[in-house]
Amino acid sequence: MKMKQLILGVLSLFVLPALNGCADIEDHPDGRTDYSDLFTTNRKTYAYMNQCYGWILNYGMNYNYTMLAGCTDEAKDAWELQNGATRKWNEGQLSPFSNPLENIEGNPENYNHYYQGIRACNIFLANIPTASVYSEEIRNSFKAQVLTLRAFYYLQLVKRYGGVPVITTPDYDYTKVKRGTFGECARQILTDCQDAIDIPTVEEWGWRSLDKENYRHVMTKAICAAIRSQIALYAASPLYNDGTITWKEAAEITKKSLDDCLANDYELYKKQPNATAGYSPYDVYFYSRTDLPVVNDKETIMEVGQMYMWNYAGLPATDGQTDAGACPSQELLDAYEVVNADMTEAYPLLNLENPYQDANHLQPNLNSAVQNLYNQAKPYENRDPRLDYTILHHGSSWLNNTLDISIGGVNNPSNSAEYSKTGYYMCKFMGKFGEESQYGNKIHLWVMFRYAEMLLNYAEAMNEYLSSPSQDVYDAIIALRARAGIESGNDESPYGLKKNMTQAEMREVIQNERRIEMAFEEQRYWDIRRWRIAEEIFKNPLEGLEIRVKGNTTSFNEVDVLSTTFDVKRYLYPIPYNEVVKNDNMIQNPKW
Repeated sequence: MKMKQLILGVLSLFVLPALNGCADIEDHPDGRTDYSDLFTTNRKTYAYMNQCYGWILNYGMNYNYTMLAGCTDEAKDAWELQNGATRKWNEGQLSPFSNPLENIEGNPENYNHYYQGIRACNIFLANIPTASVYSEEIRNSFKAQVLTLRAFYYLQLVKRYGGVPVITTPDYDYTKVKRGTFGECARQILTDCQDAIDIPTVEEWGWRSLDKENYRHVMTKAICAAIRSQIALYAASPLYNDGTITWKEAAEITKKSLDDCLANDYELYKKQPNATAGYSPYDVYFYSRTDLPVVNDKETIMEVGQMYMWNYAGLPATDGQTDAGACPSQELLDAYEVVNADMTEAYPLLNLENPYQDANHLQPNLNSAVQNLYNQAKPYENRDPRLDYTILHHGSSWLNNTLDISIGGVNNPSNSAEYSKTGYYMCKFMGKFGEESQYGNKIHLWVMFRYAEMLLNYAEAMNEYLSSPSQDVYDAIIALRARAGIESGNDESPYGLKKNMTQAEMREVIQNERRIEMAFEEQRYWDIRRWRIAEEIFKNPLEGLEIRVKGNTTSFNEVDVLSTTFDVKRYLYPIPYNEVVKNDNMIQNPKW
């Protein structure tokens, strides 16, 4: 089909320069704005639709070659030594005039950026009913994609700013625009997604993006489902809940979204290539995203951008590497459960109600259930397999050698940016290559939505809705644990999960499962906000590990690596000052 050829030829260039205001729009002397010339041919219509994609960013390492993990308790970023974005953020350099995570090189992410994208979508949606296209199927496909894009842009806005003005037409009086509530914004996002899903499936609009490599940024019904799932969960969460969307409705929406994806052949990645025998499918899924053909990867719902992980993050110094990137924290490592030898039992390492014996988190309070399984002299043995798939630690194998991250060791020789700040390196996304030179030119595509998140969204919403967790809640967590390599075990502790948990006990399990399953995927940054636990998280210093080797004795001592504070006003970004002064109706976020 001619249209399919056009899509294949143009969508590969989806990250286009954003429209600057009305640059492509003819302004008439009488003040009237005419968009008609933009939609007089199929090619022009398609070109404008393609421009609507131009506000999707490369996320992931889009913050001056660092990750949002460095702004959470997941990691201390080596880039802080270079006075990077994470240092400014952790020092509290956020105001209505400046945001360290916005407007830095390569990252135009901000309030105006997303509204430019929304305006482009509004112009397109207002004109698509009469635009020149080859067929009604193509018209419907274009409309569905842009509805989904608008929902996506609003989702990014409300996560950052809370309720924002809901604008669905290209022309409006800005001086009279008022902020919507979070619930009103959520309803608009849900409506856009449902309207898009309801459009009949055709070749260019369905649950998958043409089943072609590098096209998983193209808007699909599955992306609609993922957006619905996330916005429903957020709307019911403590930070954003204004009563519009209850946990009951969130459970229904996340369940429907999950079921729709399952019915359309989405699932957890399970393929085990011969070349990676001995690795978990979880590990294989991440270590080289460009090596996963669509036919095998049924987990990825949306992926964007190109991340040069090898150069800027996580590995002990390789040829061309500039810094160690996001160095995992001791707190993250402590989140991985202790398992027995055959992985039929799993228990939290720490007492979840009182995880540390001291205020500085230097003395872990071990869970009594792990006394016979955990050896403090060998802290990385008998742990959830995802630990070794996510974190490189002292004794890990890398480049056919054993890592020595002890003080003065080969892989921790100095305080330069190339070496770990915590005693750990990130290995998630990193690949298992045998030669150092193989890392230099490798890229990784950033996964924006995946099926695992939808399982977790549903489990959390359902648990919060019910007075005690149902089997469906258990099953969602079990699916993730089984994929990681944890076995079923006995009836009293299936996959390491205690039977007959209370709602509060399951909440702790879900939050911890989300923390380790989605580590370094920009989930923790938003989770600790929507749960309203950030001020508790940042009340204590972030910990790393100091390892000393003396003769045949190796000692492990936790040390402070980062002290920061969290002012409660930072749960929401401030509305930019220039937006507030332009419009008296634009109410600033609390305490800004």
